[in-house]
Amino acid sequence: MIPWFAIPAAILFALALYLGFFVAPAMAGDQNQVYHIIFIHVAAAWMGMFLYVLMAIYAGIGWAFNARLASMMASSLSITGALFTLISLITGAFWGKPTWGTWWAWDARITSTLILLFLYIGFISLQSAIDDPRRADRAGAVLAIVGVINVPIIYFSVQWWNTLHQGATIRLLGKPTMEPPMVAAMLIMLAACWLYSVAVVLMRVRCIILERERNTGWLTEAVECGEANDFTGVEIT
Repeated sequence: MIPWFAIPAAILFALALYLGFFVAPAMAGDQNQVYHIIFIHVAAAWMGMFLYVLMAIYAGIGWAFNARLASMMASSLSITGALFTLISLITGAFWGKPTWGTWWAWDARITSTLILLFLYIGFISLQSAIDDPRRADRAGAVLAIVGVINVPIIYFSVQWWNTLHQGATIRLLGKPTMEPPMVAAMLIMLAACWLYSVAVVLMRVRCIILERERNTGWLTEAVECGEANDFTGVEIT
């Protein structure tokens, strides 16, 4: 399934970047051409929040039902989610410098997004620090589930507090406050990020399965019999 997600992701990334940087018009005022960075920033921020919730769900399922594959999925999602969150913070800084006059501001949304990155890093570090995979999964699940409370704080921070960060420009209920080419570029970029996430997470969870299950009979048999192309060339030790 990986190529079915990876190839469309590459195509949509190219299309979204073209629409965002060459088709979407410049904005009036101080932002002018600088605003084009939001086509990357917004999609990365949305994916960072969405993947954290998804990670917490998988981690919770793995903890509650002792489902190993769910815990592996949570581990796989954590790195991709952390990457998108980091991208959102970096692109936000590049947007904030010409717009606000500073690279960083202790704004409610920016600060809570930084906390989200720390939660991702904490989850990854906690799992890496515990040798027993099952204990590591349970410990990570507790942190992931508790940290979910930060996601609605990020989303509603611009409504709850007086912040520098602008409000939502695309709403589920209501007309967008952006021009159609801008909306199209942003939604296509979001779709590309989602497809990329699926492809990369599947690749990573396959590696985790090979690592954790390398001493099991079913994997040894699959490798020896060559029943799955994914296991071709894998050496079981």
